Amino acid sequence: MNTKENTNEYEYTEETSHAKSILTGLVIGGLVGAGTVLLFAPQAGEKTRSELQHGALELRDRTSETVKDTISQAKSKANQVKADVQIKAGEIQHQGKDLLAKQLDRVAQAAVAGKKAIEES
Repeated sequence: MNTKENTNEYEYTEETSHAKSILTGLVIGGLVGAGTVLLFAPQAGEKTRSELQHGALELRDRTSETVKDTISQAKSKANQVKADVQIKAGEIQHQGKDLLAKQLDRVAQAAVAGKKAIEES
């Protein structure tokens, strides 16, 4: 059992050591990368901040315009749908009136025929 415990302890230590090595490498690599960026930056920080601010304002303006255009298109489409619905409603109303007139004519004809049948009997 003693050998087994030593083997497990050795594996745990080896895995921990391996994880520490990877983590250390990542941290050192990140620091070296950050330092390199600072050393080889093409412009001063103030200029970079100014450009970022300008870019953010430009993005805000474009987004605002896009939203306005989208709202305008939605209103236009809504107005078109409303007009189409009104036209269709008018057509259906006209068809209903025609159908009602035909039915009233049939009822009137039936009433006349019924009256005539009563008179003849």
